[in-house]
Amino acid sequence: MSINTERDIEANMQIGPTDQGMVRIFIQAGDLEIPMDFDPEEADEIAEEIKAAAMAAGAVAKKNG
Repeated sequence: MSINTERDIEANMQIGPTDQGMVRIFIQAGDLEIPMDFDPEEADEIAEEIKAAAMAAGAVAKKNG
């Protein structure tokens, strides 16, 4: 499976700080729960990657639109 493979899976995502000073991304899909903890610097890097991906996706959508 690649990033371009579409799947029909419903999932919930929560993002927030933990009481240990970490940033948690928590994914829940059916019976599956995935907690992922990141230190604040890693979370900033992830946020930058998400923003860059959003900008790239917007450019593709504009080109195809």
